[in-house]
Amino acid sequence: MIRIASFTVLAAFLFAQALAVPVSEPLPSVLEARSPAPFEPIVAYARRATTNTIPAEVATKAPNGVIELYGNDKREEKRATTNTIPAEVATKAPNGVIELYGNGKREEKRASTNTIPAEVATKAPNGVIELYGNGKREEKRAINARTHMAFSRVFNSFVAASRARSYATHSSALPRSLVQVLKRGAAIDVHPEVQDALAARRPVVALETALVTNGVAPPTNLEVARKLESIVRAQGAVPATIGIIDGRIKIGLQNIELERLADTERNKRIVSRRDIGPALALRMDGGTTICSTLIFAHLSGIKVIATGGLGGVHRDGENTMDVSADLHELTRCPVGLVSCGVKSILDIGRTLEYLETLGVPVVTYGETNNFPAFFCGQSDFKTNWKVNDPRTAADILNAQWLMGMQNGTLFAAPIPEEYAMQGEEIKAAVDQAVRESEENGISKNGKEVTPWLLARVVELTGGKSLQSNLALLENTAVIGGQIAVEYAKLQDQLRENSSEPLGLSRSTTNHLSSSEIPSRSHVNHLLQSTNQDPKAPERKTPSKLIVIGASAIDITGRVVSKPNEFTQVAQSTAPGTVSLTVGGVARNIAEAAHRILSSGRDGDPYATLLVSPVGHDEFARFLVDEYARLGMRNNGLLRVEDCRTAVCDMVLDTSGALVGGVADMDIIRNVSENAVINCLKDEDPYLVAMDGNLSPSTLSAILAECCNRQKPIASFFEPTSISKASSILPAIMNQLMTNKTGTTRSPVTYTSPNLIELSHMYHEANSETFGLINHRLWWDVINSFSLGSTWRMDLDQLARQPACPIKDKGDLSFLVKDGVGQMAINLLPFFQNIIIKCGERGVIVVMRFSGEDAMNTSWADERSNPFGRYIIAKSHNSKELVVLRHFPAIPVNKDEIVSVTGAGDSMVGALCASIVNDPSTFHHTKRLDAAIQLSQEAAVLSLHSVRAISPLLGKGSG
Repeated sequence: MIRIASFTVLAAFLFAQALAVPVSEPLPSVLEARSPAPFEPIVAYARRATTNTIPAEVATKAPNGVIELYGNDKREEKRATTNTIPAEVATKAPNGVIELYGNGKREEKRASTNTIPAEVATKAPNGVIELYGNGKREEKRAINARTHMAFSRVFNSFVAASRARSYATHSSALPRSLVQVLKRGAAIDVHPEVQDALAARRPVVALETALVTNGVAPPTNLEVARKLESIVRAQGAVPATIGIIDGRIKIGLQNIELERLADTERNKRIVSRRDIGPALALRMDGGTTICSTLIFAHLSGIKVIATGGLGGVHRDGENTMDVSADLHELTRCPVGLVSCGVKSILDIGRTLEYLETLGVPVVTYGETNNFPAFFCGQSDFKTNWKVNDPRTAADILNAQWLMGMQNGTLFAAPIPEEYAMQGEEIKAAVDQAVRESEENGISKNGKEVTPWLLARVVELTGGKSLQSNLALLENTAVIGGQIAVEYAKLQDQLRENSSEPLGLSRSTTNHLSSSEIPSRSHVNHLLQSTNQDPKAPERKTPSKLIVIGASAIDITGRVVSKPNEFTQVAQSTAPGTVSLTVGGVARNIAEAAHRILSSGRDGDPYATLLVSPVGHDEFARFLVDEYARLGMRNNGLLRVEDCRTAVCDMVLDTSGALVGGVADMDIIRNVSENAVINCLKDEDPYLVAMDGNLSPSTLSAILAECCNRQKPIASFFEPTSISKASSILPAIMNQLMTNKTGTTRSPVTYTSPNLIELSHMYHEANSETFGLINHRLWWDVINSFSLGSTWRMDLDQLARQPACPIKDKGDLSFLVKDGVGQMAINLLPFFQNIIIKCGERGVIVVMRFSGEDAMNTSWADERSNPFGRYIIAKSHNSKELVVLRHFPAIPVNKDEIVSVTGAGDSMVGALCASIVNDPSTFHHTKRLDAAIQLSQEAAVLSLHSVRAISPLLGKGSG
């Protein structure tokens, strides 16, 4: 949508859009309208610009400024071709320039001029509004953004209305306390990653930001904040750095927001309980203290906070009454606070006495009961309790939760031993700084005391206190992350009774009560099946392949009315057909593999096991029926209490195009990690396949189980979609962080992205959030490849080859032009074999062989042959071998395509079957050729079938 208008016209237009809500949806209240809904940043608009290009004559001559509204849905491919504003327009527009840029994660091309000159920003009579996208990885922002207040109110109304549906979708999964304040229109934004983790009950650790705004000087403050987030991620938890930006509470910060708080040039406040109301009302920026972080963490349902030193009773506090609000807040918020004790400038003894009066448990996290003295490992005071492992700490939090207690717990972690040596020196400097503050009168200046004392201690110790301070913070982040993970496991165990296998073999029947399946008679009918009733095979041997992830019911309604008739009844019903089928990425992969592995004379119907959550409903029963009909094992189905079986309800028009639908898939993220791992431990598979629907913490647990066995299990990750392709990266990061043997083996054995998913995985791995491409292992592996000019020339030669030798499908230039070859190589340290699905341009396999494998593979005897569609690089010591191989697609007549649903899953399932049948498949040229041929044939069969997996698959293989 493009408008050339004055501010008044623009405001009227956006206000009209704010009211353009379907009749069936109630309009938001005034309070809701003034605050954007909290769940998704500006990238989540439901309404997009339909025309997102601006004609040249308009862009250059618009007298009232230029408005560019770019669509930014994550899956949006088509962008404006003209997304820059000529200098003469940007500088002369009398009413200012409004640029709304899209920020889909995959958007590479940005406006080359994405700031507005200072003279425009300062002189535009109606103000200048720059609304830049805020994808997680977006680095470049406008520095001087000024928003006209009247426009801001109208715009917020528009945002609130357009996000109403998203709010309704997620609210039921969030803590009730948070939902209540959001319904009142509270100025709270929950970062999408944090929101997802909270909804899925995954571990989250809150981090305060007072240390960013006032505790540590720049640029160290920003570096520390980012490092703490990385440390929390490495423990398997999600970091939620909490701060206040422009009067809005942020539960989890975007990178640009963190940079904003770290910028010392901006006017920021330290926000405690007393400051929250004024800071929000006056639209201030602020760093949260422990006190306010406790409030917001508890409000959001976050159970663990990791921080530095707790506030407390100041020295001479019995006279000054200077007592930190942190202490009282611990009586109101049932949160585990992991700190290194209390700040060294405080009165430790009186602080502990006051905490005892308040009834707050103080627990030393160490081998003794000694309470730490911040920079020193111990003080002259002892606590009543000590723990030395995260599980016991989590038990304490869980016990308090079970009792409904509303107070928090302080876990005091001593400084790491290597820094404790200089503790006495720093303690002496603290004492000196305190004396000086009393002599110069600083001690009477309230909030100025602490910053002055800390700065003076850094000065007296020559920076040693800062190093120790950072070590303390990193240590509490590690402990906090570990406690959060264990607490989440305990909560899972409370639901464990509702996550029992639903396998219907006779051995498991006695464990099912009448309340566990909707129809007891139906279960008995299955268990006591006659010859006419299909029956799932009873387990006789361990499975060779375990597939973990989503299984779902697909309900598809297809309209048979004429297009104009359908339009007329769009708010009613229309004649058509409705089908009910089974789906889900993991389920499809498992069925495809099962059909191949169970076919032929030597087929094994027990080889494949699907591990997937289902609910307590009729849809679960339908899935069980279907698995029995297919002859698949179903003892891997996990019933999850209080969750619905995954269902996708779609409405298609007469041409088969999607009109709309509802996807109810929350159950996939709620599966118990323990239940999944128990299934793995009961089996001895060669290969474990995972789909991207699983939560990052579940993927981390599965990958750890595969990698850490005495005989590692091969792993296969199917990215599933662009937005889920990076969900495996925290698991990889965790493996790299816990790699104590120095091995350079890729954590994941196989992955199968398409071209867009590959690009997303590469850019996410290279982002500041993960930083995998800066990890030591990455450098070691990439250097060992010894890729030089020869590899580059071979790749250029291969890129000039036709994608298909029979039909004109273009060439392979995307290998170089789009950087596909380079991205795949850069991901090899994390994925040993990358199978890239390129659609009609075929399949590209990029793989690495190390050590003995590099010398024993048949590829070692080959040399690069771009005309033969493969190139090879060998390291100088022959201990690393890299292969890039292209396989042309099997020609398909587009007129014969029935459905594209399931083609990719069929391909992956067939590939998994080939690997299980012959684990050395990728080591031999001919065997790999046969495996890729089989997988492409499986995909083609799916294209010709109304079902996701063709019933013909496996009929001729075996």
